Amino acid sequence: MIRRLVVALAGLLLCGAASSADDRPRIGSKNFTESIVLAEVLRLEAQRHGLQLEHKRAMGGSAILWKALLEGSIDAYPEYTGTITRELLHDLPADATLDRIGEGLRKQGIGISQPLGFDDSYALGVSQELAARLNLHTLSDLRAHPELRFGLSNEFMSRGDGWPGLMAAYGYAPTSIKALDHGLAYRALAGGAADVIDLYTTDAEIRNYHIQVLEDDRHYFPSYQAVWLYRLDAARRTPQFEASLRDLAGGVSLQAMRDMNAAVMLDKRDETDVAAGFLGINGSVQQNAGMADRLWHRTLEHLRLVGISLGAAIVFGLPIGIFAARVRRLGQAILAATAVLQTIPSLAMFVFLIPLLGIGARPAIAALFLYSLLPIVRNTLSGLASIPAPLREAAASLGLPAGVRLLRIELPLAARTIIAGIGTAAVINVGTATLGALIGAGGYGEPILTGIRLGNVPQILEGAVPAALLALLVLALFQGIEHLVTPRGLRLPARN
Repeated sequence: MIRRLVVALAGLLLCGAASSADDRPRIGSKNFTESIVLAEVLRLEAQRHGLQLEHKRAMGGSAILWKALLEGSIDAYPEYTGTITRELLHDLPADATLDRIGEGLRKQGIGISQPLGFDDSYALGVSQELAARLNLHTLSDLRAHPELRFGLSNEFMSRGDGWPGLMAAYGYAPTSIKALDHGLAYRALAGGAADVIDLYTTDAEIRNYHIQVLEDDRHYFPSYQAVWLYRLDAARRTPQFEASLRDLAGGVSLQAMRDMNAAVMLDKRDETDVAAGFLGINGSVQQNAGMADRLWHRTLEHLRLVGISLGAAIVFGLPIGIFAARVRRLGQAILAATAVLQTIPSLAMFVFLIPLLGIGARPAIAALFLYSLLPIVRNTLSGLASIPAPLREAAASLGLPAGVRLLRIELPLAARTIIAGIGTAAVINVGTATLGALIGAGGYGEPILTGIRLGNVPQILEGAVPAALLALLVLALFQGIEHLVTPRGLRLPARN
């Protein structure tokens, strides 16, 4: 039974690895509304040119998208000139011209489009009530109030043009700083959990939450003109792609971008609908799927992530566990090594694997495979080590070869424990795979992350409920397999 299970899951692994690649140009977007809307605008504009683009939604921050662009996992993504000079090309001055930025990018095989037509700068904001009470108008005014609680987005906390430089430029020494998701920061401010947050000047929530944007009186933040970064080889390979980028130049005004952000964040409209409305495209072009179609598609994506990673973990984990049980001195070291993998945060693991495997399903599958090893190796080792010595001696006295004893006697006796470990790994994978959406792997994590960003609880449940049900289904499946692979004689005591 175990051999058949291993063969079946190994076949799943091979089928997943051999799946046909999609040759469409791929565009990425950051994990905030404006970036997703701009990517949808480009996707629909390219569609009018007869070109189908694949949009990898909400892949993370600038560092992840930039790495993905350099290594070819995506072909373009929307960026801002200030981010390029402060965060990506460190050898350029903050006020570098667009031509000079282009020269620096071309050395790495990257092109830059003409500005889209609006500037979206970083800023800090407080509630209008707090601004009136403490007479806060500029960023310098914050220096006199170290008691204020800062709630800053995760990316802003670590960027070269973000909090570290801003704190040094203005001499801030706050007593409380918390890192938050950008979308949650506004709710933290409204709920009284934070006093100062970072924001983008095109955010629709500024007006909705009655926020006072503080003047950058020391001119710390550079210009952040919205542009597209794209791979030069993709533009040469696909003329329609370059034409679509060229047609959007100068076509998105500051007010238009604010209106699109407001339509998504405040009116709860879909990003694709908003992008189509901006371009004046008929709704039939949008290709929005219904909930049933979305659920089916995400289920297939999630099962692919879990199935391939679990299959690979079984193929490698079982032999490792058997070897650890045979060579006791190395067994604990092997177990400790697999345990160390569990201590690495999931998102950090994904990011570590991007330079090696790119963006999308491959790094997510590799990370899930590594996380699956510990329960499989540990339970295989424990199951084989728990076999009573008299049974081992009886098998040896029959003169059976070591391989036959392993397959016919030892593995069946340890099967219950081994399958329990595989089941544990499978359930862990179902939950952890939702984080794969952060790097474009899809699955149930996509609606969860979108719902968090938009504050849309039904959308969060659209991913969370199926993920929970799948975990329960997987648990029940492996409990059934555990019963089937347990020798009949070992089941009898459980019936009394």
